[in-house]
Amino acid sequence: MGGCRIDGKLFSLNTLPLTEGWTNTRLFQLLWPLIVEQILNVTIGIVDTVMVSTVGESAVSGVSLVDTINVLLIIAFGALSTGGSVVVSQYIGRKDLKNASRASKQLMHISLWVSLIIMGFTLLLYRLLLSFIYGTIAPEVRAAAETYFWISALGYPFLALYNAGASLFRSMGKSRVTMLVALLVNGLNIGGNGLLIFGLQMGVAGAAIATLVSRVVAAVVLSALLMSCRAGPVSLAGISKTPLDFVMIRRILHIGIPSGLENSLFQIGKLLVSRLVSTFGTASIAANAITGSIGSFIYMPGQAFGLAILTIVGQCIGARDYGGAKVYAKKLLCLAYGVLICSNLLILVCREPLVNCFSLSAEAQELTKRFLLIHCISSSIAWPLSFALPNALRAAGDARYCMILAAVSMFTVRISLSYMLASVFDLGAIGVWFGMAGDFLVRGIGYTWRWLQGRWQEKELI
Repeated sequence: MGGCRIDGKLFSLNTLPLTEGWTNTRLFQLLWPLIVEQILNVTIGIVDTVMVSTVGESAVSGVSLVDTINVLLIIAFGALSTGGSVVVSQYIGRKDLKNASRASKQLMHISLWVSLIIMGFTLLLYRLLLSFIYGTIAPEVRAAAETYFWISALGYPFLALYNAGASLFRSMGKSRVTMLVALLVNGLNIGGNGLLIFGLQMGVAGAAIATLVSRVVAAVVLSALLMSCRAGPVSLAGISKTPLDFVMIRRILHIGIPSGLENSLFQIGKLLVSRLVSTFGTASIAANAITGSIGSFIYMPGQAFGLAILTIVGQCIGARDYGGAKVYAKKLLCLAYGVLICSNLLILVCREPLVNCFSLSAEAQELTKRFLLIHCISSSIAWPLSFALPNALRAAGDARYCMILAAVSMFTVRISLSYMLASVFDLGAIGVWFGMAGDFLVRGIGYTWRWLQGRWQEKELI
């Protein structure tokens, strides 16, 4: 087999990652940068909050309020990236480089247009959004929130292009590139915060500008690498002359829309459950927040394995190698279980000193220990099946099933069971964490049944 010409440049098919070529070494080369990148994504949020906190409580509160809204607004970017990643991975697995590049260009096009629409909507209505969602806010908090919201909205198009570009590199198995760019983003963000917040005394505006600049640089770097055609089999060369291809966009949206709806419902469910926790007092709120923060670190390796499944299974499906898809999905799930169980055992062993690191009341400390126990046991049993395995189904084009199961489980198990256990059975905030454990279990059973049933093999995406 020779090669494939894309926009006048020849790529050898031998340079493509064959599905049977995912050796242990290649898996390691894919996985470790993904894990580091997930760690960086969580760490930068914590560092950002710490640096903004030096400005005052009103600044932290304003940024926190905006970040909650931002999560809901920018879910579309991640959903489109997931859809694009699946389509491109399948074309790479099929060794159809021309269509892989066509799909990549359409992903960048649709990401840009959607982000511009959301940016325009936000810039026009950001004050109304703050009032509608939060009602009356203290004047100093509102001022900080409005400043941060307006500047952060300017970065939506760059964040969308960055997410899309990063997903394309992962589709090619080049996770080291996205890790290095994440390091660059973190360095620029932290350095910018130091200069603008501490040096120029710009407060919340300084934090927002630092984030904006880092997103601009990340988007430009990834786009330039993809347009240079040296990144690998996928190229954005000639994208400015490429018209919209609605057939290809429909394929991306076939995965992207269900994924976006699923993530939106998940965030709404989390807000409803958090609101329930808040009714049980300050100790419950603090314990819930601390456990959630620790849990986010536990999940990072699992999320990396989920991204790897999206790439590898997607390539296997494109090559019609369903046996390979099953083998690699099982292998990555076993690795995810191994890492997650070890992480949870470490947390349980160090639970006492870990909780003591936080300035909590005796009641909050005791609740945190109980929450951690429930969380570590339930996530060790079901988290990989609940949140990593569905990426294998999405990679096969079975995103609608993932969305339906996630929505049903969220509202009938996590929310309903949480309210019943917390209020009817008088378990308080502990009942909420039992509800979360039940949600993990139901999702895990539902996704495992679907995978073993094999209906995903009947899906045709490309």
